[in-house]
Amino acid sequence: MSQIKNIHAREIIDSRGTPTIEVDVEIANNLISRASVPSGASTGTYEAHELRDGNKKRFFNKGVLKAVENVNTEIKETLIGFDVTNQKVIDQLMIDLDGSKNKSRLGANSILAVSLACSKAAAAFLNLPLYTYIGGLSNSLPTPLMNIVNGGCHANNNLDFQEFMIVPMGFKKFSDSLRAGSEIFHTLRNLLSDNNFAISVGDEGGFAPDFKSNKECLDYIVDAIVKAGYAPGKDVAIALDVASSEFFDKNKYFLASESLKIGSNELIKYYEKLIKDYPIISIEDGLDENDWNGWKNMTGQIGEKCQLVGDDLFVTSVDRLRKGITKKCANSILIKLNQIGTLSETIETISEAKMNKYNTIISHRSGETEDTFIADFSVGMSSGQIKTGSLSRSERIAKYNQLLRIEEENSSIIFSGTEPFQPYL
Repeated sequence: MSQIKNIHAREIIDSRGTPTIEVDVEIANNLISRASVPSGASTGTYEAHELRDGNKKRFFNKGVLKAVENVNTEIKETLIGFDVTNQKVIDQLMIDLDGSKNKSRLGANSILAVSLACSKAAAAFLNLPLYTYIGGLSNSLPTPLMNIVNGGCHANNNLDFQEFMIVPMGFKKFSDSLRAGSEIFHTLRNLLSDNNFAISVGDEGGFAPDFKSNKECLDYIVDAIVKAGYAPGKDVAIALDVASSEFFDKNKYFLASESLKIGSNELIKYYEKLIKDYPIISIEDGLDENDWNGWKNMTGQIGEKCQLVGDDLFVTSVDRLRKGITKKCANSILIKLNQIGTLSETIETISEAKMNKYNTIISHRSGETEDTFIADFSVGMSSGQIKTGSLSRSERIAKYNQLLRIEEENSSIIFSGTEPFQPYL
């Protein structure tokens, strides 16, 4: 029987030592599946609401006991007896039960944890790999975007940009791509150490040295790629998560490391120069989440040279994505399950993106758990790309290791490699 017998939630700790929610879903024969949800530090204004307790006496206001209670009472009472394989029905029941526009009453974290645990239970009941249950037989292994230097609000340093990533794309297998990323990561570590930079890591496992500027950071990354034995731009490219909303104020962008206070047109020219000088193939959140005209201009000026990713701009919302498509803003979307709050809505957004030839990137959050759901999800949805952090910190490595397992157990699944980036090569 595939009917839900029991649902139980608990408060656990994420990679930042902050509470989050974990949910067990039980069906017949004592089959129990478990899922947990991450949390972001740099969040978009339009994301679904993450419910926190606001109790100063517990975890500095960040407890999630209210979210836990909502699962163990209202959500549980509503879903008991429903077929776990009917994902859309389950997700819609929770959306209707919440009744708010942004899932603020029950909490998107509560709803998502149940949604993901149900999908895992359904896959187990049908005796299918999770990625097959999600996407059928047409799968691909994603090209990783590996965050090897942290800046912005993910690190206490001088860098304006939030993430400096390497993209090991020029390989035939995911495992070879991962090996190249690891070798470059450790080469960079040695370069930093040799030049008396700090080799401590930030929230997403990348190093957090106090470079003088964003360009100095890029110089070191290119040097690490070369010294590790790879060709910049051919074997390995660079991706940036600028997170520009974090340094946008009163229609100006303030790059503190370079003492620049400029408008969107000047910032676009700044990116254009970076693309020319460095093997940059992807820029995420290059402009503010409300700077629609700027995004349109940026897409028109450099959208044929570089992948332009909307994260805060789209927040995994199909409605905001459609607005971006209409306005011709961006050419790619970052997918974060907790931005929207259910598996069904996430799949709908991905389908809309693919239908309009937007690239899709499945992403972690800076506050992660050991849950490997997004690895299977990226394969099942054939997303082409995944962001899940650097080559350190076990909550990041867990996702990479799951992708290695998937590659080993199903040799017919093709590695995406350079395919998502062909328009820009």
